[in-house]
Amino acid sequence: MKDQNQLALLATRLKGELYYTEEASHQTMLLAYSTDASVYQEKPLAVAIPSDINDVKNLIDFAGTNRTTLIPRTAGTSLAGQVVGNGIIMDMSRHFNRILELNVEEKWVRVEPGVIRDDLNSYLKPFGLMFGPETSTASRAMVGGMIGNNSSGLHSIVWGDTRHNLIAANVLLDDKSEISFASLDEKSYFKKLLQTDREGDIYRHMNDLLTDPQNLADIEAGYPKRSITRRNTGYALDMLSDRSQPFNMCNLLAGSEGTLAIVTEAKLRLMDLPPKELGLLCIHFSDMVECMRGNVIALNHRPEASELVDKYILDFTVGHPTYKYNRFFIEGDPQALLIVEFRGDTEAETEAKAMALKAELMERGLGYAYPYITGIEQTNLVWDVRKAGLGLIRNLPGDSQPVNLIEDCAVSPEDLPEYVSDIQKLLIEEGVHASYYAHAGAGELHIEPFVNLKTEEGKRTFRSILEKTSDLVLKYNGSLSGEHGDGRLRGEFIGKVLGQKVYKLLEEVKVIFDPLGIFNANKIVNTPPMDAHLRYDNDKNRTAIKTYFDFSKDESILRLAEKCSGSGDCRKTEITGGTMCPSFMATRDEKDTTRARANMLRQFLTNSTKKNRFDHEEIKEVMDLCLSCKGCRTECPSSVDVAKMKAEFLQHYYDEHGAGFRTKLIANFTDSQKLGSLVAPLYNFVVKNDFLSGLVKKTVGFAPKRSLPTVNGTTLSQWVRKQKIEPQAKRRVYLFSDEFTEYNDAEIGITAYKLLTALGYEVVIPKHVQSGRTFLSKGFVKEAKKIANQNISFLKDLITDDTPLLGIEPSGIITFRDEYLSLVDENLRSDALRVAKNALMIDEFLLAEIEAGRIYREQFTADERKIKLHGHCYQKAFHLVGVTQQVLSFPLNYSVEVIPSGCCGMAGSFGYEAEHYDVSMKVAELVLLPAVRKTDTTTLIAAAGTSCRHQIKDGAGRKSFHPVEILYDALLK
Repeated sequence: MKDQNQLALLATRLKGELYYTEEASHQTMLLAYSTDASVYQEKPLAVAIPSDINDVKNLIDFAGTNRTTLIPRTAGTSLAGQVVGNGIIMDMSRHFNRILELNVEEKWVRVEPGVIRDDLNSYLKPFGLMFGPETSTASRAMVGGMIGNNSSGLHSIVWGDTRHNLIAANVLLDDKSEISFASLDEKSYFKKLLQTDREGDIYRHMNDLLTDPQNLADIEAGYPKRSITRRNTGYALDMLSDRSQPFNMCNLLAGSEGTLAIVTEAKLRLMDLPPKELGLLCIHFSDMVECMRGNVIALNHRPEASELVDKYILDFTVGHPTYKYNRFFIEGDPQALLIVEFRGDTEAETEAKAMALKAELMERGLGYAYPYITGIEQTNLVWDVRKAGLGLIRNLPGDSQPVNLIEDCAVSPEDLPEYVSDIQKLLIEEGVHASYYAHAGAGELHIEPFVNLKTEEGKRTFRSILEKTSDLVLKYNGSLSGEHGDGRLRGEFIGKVLGQKVYKLLEEVKVIFDPLGIFNANKIVNTPPMDAHLRYDNDKNRTAIKTYFDFSKDESILRLAEKCSGSGDCRKTEITGGTMCPSFMATRDEKDTTRARANMLRQFLTNSTKKNRFDHEEIKEVMDLCLSCKGCRTECPSSVDVAKMKAEFLQHYYDEHGAGFRTKLIANFTDSQKLGSLVAPLYNFVVKNDFLSGLVKKTVGFAPKRSLPTVNGTTLSQWVRKQKIEPQAKRRVYLFSDEFTEYNDAEIGITAYKLLTALGYEVVIPKHVQSGRTFLSKGFVKEAKKIANQNISFLKDLITDDTPLLGIEPSGIITFRDEYLSLVDENLRSDALRVAKNALMIDEFLLAEIEAGRIYREQFTADERKIKLHGHCYQKAFHLVGVTQQVLSFPLNYSVEVIPSGCCGMAGSFGYEAEHYDVSMKVAELVLLPAVRKTDTTTLIAAAGTSCRHQIKDGAGRKSFHPVEILYDALLK
């Protein structure tokens, strides 16, 4: 069914959105939803964002009438292609996200399928409760997807999987009827059998299937042995046929991947928060099989979790902008690391459990180092390495990349040593390496072979590995799928593992619930070949793509885009925190994620037949709300730097289409401010006058509610030239007068100069030009390259370890450490690296001097002062907020609290632009502005970024201060 008229008619029946036309905005959505976290890609017929249950019913009706299929989707982090297909993607994440009811006494909660697991637990924490199943994607994984995949997580050996914590569910059947699945006693069960409606039909047919003695015998013989808790192959007929428990169709629903019914509401079992004292025994091994033997010993000590991290993952933390800080506990160069968690009511109790395991391991000669980690901050750093495994290994150079293939196979933990040994032999035969990590305690290792799926040989290897691994699963009577599901990846092999008789029963179950294939057709049963519709089906368009940035560190811009694993870290909300991704946090649109932007670039750079492969409106559409915050540079485990790729795209787009007047005006901001400073009184009168500034904003396309920046009549450089050089200074420092400080915030620059000189430093503003930040933010990369070359040429002989370059505005000085390194000409590359090493935020310099004993606490006031600090996005990206916090806390009685905000939403010119103003304010209202409004007037608000201070002024009517202003005020004069 591909009749656009019928889809157009459907659109009129929906309150929500439907994307299906050839318009760029629609095609952007279709392409954004064409893949998930798997290796598959298939453009859907349409994308629907239903706003309520009536919309879902209309979609069911349409699918049945027009013989298409609905593919329910929430976070889209599926690893087996569950939410990829050519039907109608039905995104339940936007509007079905309410927590409906909480019963603290009975420990259950009712939620809609779009509720995020970690956000739910944040809501439950004050009540002393939590929802146990904990995927590594818990910061964005939603209840609907967790039910579909029967998600488990790293604590599943104690907290259980989703199936065991799903009490009841409201669903829509193929006839649009709304029913509830729940635990049934014998009387209630037989009552269901007597119903004459669609629900009754389903119960009768399922009863016939599950009471047939031969079927029961086949189920008992075919399914994995009972000691395996990660058992998610096919439909859970083994669980449903277990008569020792009350009959509950939820047992079948969990793990059914949206193929049987549409979940609209779930009643979840809750547990008490675990004991507060937590300790991690991090056991280092020189061999993977030895590690698996250690895991068997660990399980005898009844831990909360036992998780594997291998050398590949650990190696990718080295030098990573975020995860290099997580390596504090690593000793030597382990081939495998087993993280074993213990909890208790006291520190002594927890440590005793861990030490008992350590003693036994040492006695048996297993492992070589056993660091014991406690404290919530430190243990979170350890667990974050494990959770980031999928993204970290995507940093592997080359086209042979880790693939989700045999990562979900499970065996009994006691079989793991032999199973791993067999897998190692298999992979040697195939000539590939692999990463091993995750749920050793549950017998399920995420083993990800490195395969080049861009070649025919690689695709043959892809199939061969799964075929041979399925033999091993049979050998150990294991499970083909443990928690990631069958999808379209493993469905082809279910009959082999469970037996053809059982597979026929699975096909029968699908027909009982969904004879027309309305619900997520061709998943679990009747799947296409596992090597069809892969992301990399085009191996012919591989010519090099010329770029203005040097992407050689990432191999190429295409390889940088390909590093996106689809794991969806960019879909977390402000409740989880972090910077990435501000536009998604505000809009909750998939197209506004880092993932969508990387995928859009990947698809067009791979498949476009145009000479200029960047010349596509869909890329422009998906990049429009990118604030270039650089959160993805560090928070994305794969370091997919979309801000850099956006700038590159825009330059190529301008090459083809030119740039608009406003875009050029913003890029040339420095020139306009320089002219304004020459007639500062007149300029400032215009921008402050409501009528005149209104005309300016209307003409240029700025938001009417946004105030315009003023200029200083005396620039920072002019003021500094009039100052006398202090003799006998401690050392010379060079101050970079960025374009914003020079013209708009000269008083802050002057204060920085006074602070440094008062502390005994000689301050010199060297010859330099603007940073180029405005050109980069608007995508004029060619102009930014000229500026980078100029600045490095001016500064290369001045800036050293002894004479650093200090910056006041984060977006200006950090350019030296970021974009310049891939912009300057090759002959300046080594000079740029040396300058970058010594280009510091002024707070960094001050902290280093404090730690060296050259600045004293006695130089500052002892008065009490409370400060709330908002970090600039680039400070966050380079882990510098903590530096500012330490420096501001240096005066004796100064206390500093970091506001847990992400991006302020201003992002340079973004917040000025009329079409972006609403999103800008939505971003600010997530955390920052409410926090500022709640702050009493005696507490100072600190913000290093000029845009951040402007946003706080416009949005909260509150003045905020640059850290140097606060420190200078604290200085004893």
